[in-house]
Amino acid sequence: MSEGVDTVGLDTPPRLAVDRLLDDPETRIIVCCGSGGVGKTTTAAALGVRAAGRGRKAVVLTIDPARRLAQSMGIDSLDNTPRKVDSVGADGGELHAMMLDMKRTFDEIVEAHADGERARAILANPFYQSLSAGFAGTQEYMAMEKLGQLRARDDWDLIIVDTPPSRSALDFLDAPKRLGSFLDGKFIRVLMAPAKVGGRAGMKFLNVGMSMMTGTLSKLMGASLLKDVQTFVAAMDTMFGGFRTRADATFRLLQAPGTAFLVVAAPEPDALREAAYFVERLAAESMPLAGLVLNRVHGSGADQLSAERALAAAENLEEGCIVDQESGKAGLRDAAAEAAATSARTPETGSPSAARDTAEVDMYDEYDARDDGARDEDGTHRADGTGTADSVITADVITAGLLRLHAERMQVIARERRTRDRFTSLHPEVAVAEVAALPGDVHDLAGLRAIGERLAAGVPAGA
Repeated sequence: MSEGVDTVGLDTPPRLAVDRLLDDPETRIIVCCGSGGVGKTTTAAALGVRAAGRGRKAVVLTIDPARRLAQSMGIDSLDNTPRKVDSVGADGGELHAMMLDMKRTFDEIVEAHADGERARAILANPFYQSLSAGFAGTQEYMAMEKLGQLRARDDWDLIIVDTPPSRSALDFLDAPKRLGSFLDGKFIRVLMAPAKVGGRAGMKFLNVGMSMMTGTLSKLMGASLLKDVQTFVAAMDTMFGGFRTRADATFRLLQAPGTAFLVVAAPEPDALREAAYFVERLAAESMPLAGLVLNRVHGSGADQLSAERALAAAENLEEGCIVDQESGKAGLRDAAAEAAATSARTPETGSPSAARDTAEVDMYDEYDARDDGARDEDGTHRADGTGTADSVITADVITAGLLRLHAERMQVIARERRTRDRFTSLHPEVAVAEVAALPGDVHDLAGLRAIGERLAAGVPAGA
């Protein structure tokens, strides 16, 4: 059995033992991945807080544009440099947090691998500025670069990565390869050829040998942009091979035994469909999957009362005839039910609504006869069950409403379990930690600790 997994019954998936995963000194990198809006950032931050509290020296790398992580950790802002989180950690544990600045990370690569004059030329190049700020795949590639840098420094014994938000969770794996292939591909090599020839000879070669291609490129890109690209390529000539090499090295790091992937999802069909696809992709890439974190799962401490029974009880209360009460125990409400039944049997009552109206009149008459003795000296109703008709009817209405709310909750729970079961039937080997939904948003360290406790428990409240 692998670390971080507890076995349970045959009908349920194995439970993900989060604390065991965090405590294992062999675990050096945890990657939280999944589709957008499922709580990856909160999960990554909660794991970091819990790991530090259990003695690990952890750093959380987030790529979240909403900047919620800084706020929840009590830090004014996060940037490309890890910052220590105060009031977190025990037994030598520490927590640092940072937010990926993809342009700054790209700049650091240029500054580290080019001499001063060439680095300045690259940083000032308009095409480079566009590439580093928003080229497709740059964010994911730079997340991989930063992960490699953090691992190489060896200042932390646990790195937790919050993968970039994207329409597809697979972008984190695919984009670095795509960008590396682009920077080391045939198109770049073609653009590098004239620069390597140099001067007018190079331009003559470009004009004569590739006039058709450059004419097309000029129409598509514009002459000015094409020139910027050629200048960029000339300045970056010595660096292109390094991008592909580092991307490959980080990819191998993600496949190493010290890395653990956590797929984060919500108990919704689309999110779990994406999670299933990601689980299959991780297996195909030989990447170590620790398990599934199922966020915002609903539970109930009264799940012995089914939705059907709750709805039936609510209808009984609303109809004014409690069918399961025994004589001598129901008090005045049994009298009201008997009045309703009597009225329903009387031909003059006509419709069922008329029977209910008659029953209400009988009930009010009976309560009014007793009302003078059912109040305290200050005029308020007594709490001994002898209040007025208004108080009893109000209690019935409130109780019926609560029963209907409970029925809705039980229906949500049933729907979420069916969705989860479809996933686990496809991937019965995947360990699952279910995180109970909180009543509000997580906005501070206390909330992150609460999430960490729910992660460690692995089951929703009331389950």
